[in-house]
Amino acid sequence: MKNRLPLLDHYLLKQMLPPFVVALAATLVALLLERLLMLLDHLASAGSSLTTFIGLLTDLLPHYMGLALPAALCIAVFLTVQGMSDNNEIDALLAGRVSLLRISRPFMQVGLVLGVLSVLLYGYIQPVARYDYRAGFYFAAHTGWAPHLQAGMFASTSGRAVMTADDVSHGGTRLKRIFIRELNDKGIAHIITAKTGLLTISNATQSTQLDLWNGEIIDDPFPAAPQHHPSITHFDHVVRVIDRPSHQEAFRSRGADERELTMFELMTALRHGYPGITYRALRAELDFRLARALAIPFIPLLAAAFAMGIKRRRPVYGLIAVAAILVGFDQIQLFGHSFAAAGSAPVWLAIWVPEVLFCVGCMAALLRRSRGSWIRRKLVRPS
Repeated sequence: MKNRLPLLDHYLLKQMLPPFVVALAATLVALLLERLLMLLDHLASAGSSLTTFIGLLTDLLPHYMGLALPAALCIAVFLTVQGMSDNNEIDALLAGRVSLLRISRPFMQVGLVLGVLSVLLYGYIQPVARYDYRAGFYFAAHTGWAPHLQAGMFASTSGRAVMTADDVSHGGTRLKRIFIRELNDKGIAHIITAKTGLLTISNATQSTQLDLWNGEIIDDPFPAAPQHHPSITHFDHVVRVIDRPSHQEAFRSRGADERELTMFELMTALRHGYPGITYRALRAELDFRLARALAIPFIPLLAAAFAMGIKRRRPVYGLIAVAAILVGFDQIQLFGHSFAAAGSAPVWLAIWVPEVLFCVGCMAALLRRSRGSWIRRKLVRPS
């Protein structure tokens, strides 16, 4: 069966794939690391389960994937072209009248595919994932009772109960030498003491669960029933539900923020209006997503142009320059989006002028490098 891809394109894509996968994984880990530490600290202090953490992490992936894809594409193209340049493969191709534009064609095709996938990512996956993350974080913070205990201090777990512990560790979840006093509906006091305890969020009851080990329960009926004597019960392990809410407060519906609306919902809202969100904010959000996706196919041109450095020059300078350009362009787009949403600047000026300048600049950089290579070829051609 005949290969559908030309031999050169097949070779270039084969060289590009490994660094792209490695760069994508490394970029995702780097972007997620700070947020992961914040999530771990917050969820551990609230006593949330590992299932909650994994769910929030899954909701974060689409957002950081949108940042990691362009970066990984740029790094992969740069390393591929720079490696071929060091091995004189680029010189051999140029000597065979294969231009840099022709060499960059498969990279542009990959960028075009990623740009189309980014429309789906920015337009539909990210808005839903952003809402799911906010909802999950809200329930992790508000479900049950997550006390911030301090050693030797009393904390009110409800209107009729207080507790304290002599030693508190692991963000308030591991307790030692615990004392709890609570009153039931009949006015009978229950005094609970235990050597150790563990606070967790119960997945079954969606409330805070307190596991106690090696303790006693003292039922004191005075003064509600002074004729009865106190009773003492010893236990090895007992589970107490600190707070069992009668109803779970629902999180708000999706769409309070324009970033939670899908592309189709944004276009519909622009035609018919949307409560609580201005037309400028809706238009700026829609154009911002489209501009980010349309810029991705031009990134390989910029990376290939800077990867074709002068011999004996350190290639790291070219990679730093490309990274600075991409980060600067991303920040300009973010500022433009904010200005357009606030009405401080028109959308075409704040978003599309930097977009056009970036795309034209990427093409100009590669054409200039390609023209320079063609001139050098003519100068060194034997007579």
